[in-house]
Amino acid sequence: MVCLFTLNFGCKNDESYVTINTESPQPLVVLEDNYKTTLKSCIIALEALENATNFETALANYKKARNHFKSIEPIIAFVDKNNYTALNAPNILKIEEEDATDIKIKNPFGFQVIEEILHEEPLDLISISKITKKTKNRLKLIEQNTYIKLKNYHIIWLIRDQVVRIALTGITGFDSPILENSLNEAQISYATIEDILNLYSTNFSNKELLNQWKSEIKASTKMLNGDFNTFDRYNFIKNHTHSQLKLLNKTIKDWDIEFPFELAFNNNISSLFSNKTFNIDFFADYVEVDSLKTKKQKLGKALFNDTKLSNNNRMSCATCHKQELAFTDGLKTFPKQKRNTPTLSYSALQQSFFYDGRTGNLEGQIVDVVNNVNEFHSNLTNLSKVVELDTIYHNSFKKLYPQGVTDANIRNAIAVYVRSLNKFNSKFDNNINNLENTLTASEINGFNLFMGKAKCSTCHFAPVFNGTVPPNFTETEFELLGVPKSTDLPAVADTDLGRYDVFKTPERKHFFKTPTIRNISKTAPYMHNGIYLDLESLMNFYNNGGGTGLGLELKHQTLPTDSLNLKSNEIKDIIAFMQSLEDK
Repeated sequence: MVCLFTLNFGCKNDESYVTINTESPQPLVVLEDNYKTTLKSCIIALEALENATNFETALANYKKARNHFKSIEPIIAFVDKNNYTALNAPNILKIEEEDATDIKIKNPFGFQVIEEILHEEPLDLISISKITKKTKNRLKLIEQNTYIKLKNYHIIWLIRDQVVRIALTGITGFDSPILENSLNEAQISYATIEDILNLYSTNFSNKELLNQWKSEIKASTKMLNGDFNTFDRYNFIKNHTHSQLKLLNKTIKDWDIEFPFELAFNNNISSLFSNKTFNIDFFADYVEVDSLKTKKQKLGKALFNDTKLSNNNRMSCATCHKQELAFTDGLKTFPKQKRNTPTLSYSALQQSFFYDGRTGNLEGQIVDVVNNVNEFHSNLTNLSKVVELDTIYHNSFKKLYPQGVTDANIRNAIAVYVRSLNKFNSKFDNNINNLENTLTASEINGFNLFMGKAKCSTCHFAPVFNGTVPPNFTETEFELLGVPKSTDLPAVADTDLGRYDVFKTPERKHFFKTPTIRNISKTAPYMHNGIYLDLESLMNFYNNGGGTGLGLELKHQTLPTDSLNLKSNEIKDIIAFMQSLEDK
């Protein structure tokens, strides 16, 4: 196991309590020095990998480099998010589309790419050397330009991010796609968390709290000594991740931390699966006044259900988004619409809207609905006039918005209502939060499979189970699954080009946003074209390798093309878990 702070502390075999005396360097100085030292060790291992002449030597040096990288992951992921993401990205093209005039297509590099190429047959040492060199050079650049300036609240955020990262991506195999070395890598990350806590030991007025951290990390590390496919992720998160979040809250009080603002997570979270987990304003363009939220939600709900907003007075938002169907409509596609109606439940917790991601917020999505000739067939001016003429609406807007009725305020009110549709009160949520004890063995096993062997959570990230990547939640992913036009065989590719239609980027053909699977028991039929009528058919599609498994030629398919080798009882368990995500 790699230890980050080798200059000051022993590895975890030493259970003694470690303090920093007054003559020791400041914690931040030691942190930066050892961070750079570990970076250099990683670079040295990559240089050896770059010059490897056989598989055994290449693999050994890859593992050394990877372990060093995992040792510094809590720090580099926090202080240098963009470089961390690039170095740990999946082996697929990275496409950045700011607008039609600013499209960047980047070939992937970094550890995941090396790991995959290293295990391809025949062994291609030239390609491995090329990718390794690029990875090494990026790390050299980071090492030469690193100046860490962190305040105490940053340290809290850094530790929290890593605790969450381990639970939601680390132990899922997201970034160890071939070796599935995720459990050992999580142990390395926990060693670094403990080193950081030891380094900041003088911050603790309650010395027993640091010992509680050490005991919790020891217990977590012990549980991580297991097999990837059989690891009990449910109980790990329930009994360890959540315990660590509670310890963080105690540490915040003990260190007397004052946060300047909140990120995606609320600063006092104690659970990943709660309606108190997320800072909803992080996902919006507006910071709402708490005292007005409930009234705005009530106003937004009335507008959401009002057919007067459409040109023919027959359609409201609720026409396609029925509450009893988790705000879907139960149809393959609504008449005259191109795609299946997505759920609005938990839709606030993402960074892109519509299946093709053509808008970046809920207010913008509403503009499309108003202007669409097959939906409201209106415009923002008419929308404002209709609302202004309603006395009740007029008075409500006058009380809640200084400008009264405007199209922006109408859209905001509806959006505030939609942002309230994140209940986190399903059977699964209540069980993992110890509010009830009703989950079956099948449902728990289904969660463990979903997060592990089946690799579902490498696209549908917990706790929202959509494509918005934790722990930063700044990017919502798009995937190419190879969804066919129909269930008839031989399979024919669907003609909907998805994300490609937005900016005409050829590499984005057939890419669609990853939606949430929460309330999936109510949102059939499935996929953007509603082709699969039940969860069994849907799971068989994934299990058999998506479109490629059906014989379609898809150069950029992001879904694994090989079979997941899930047995029929395992598929049943995964379905049982997904059904346990139905809100009460």
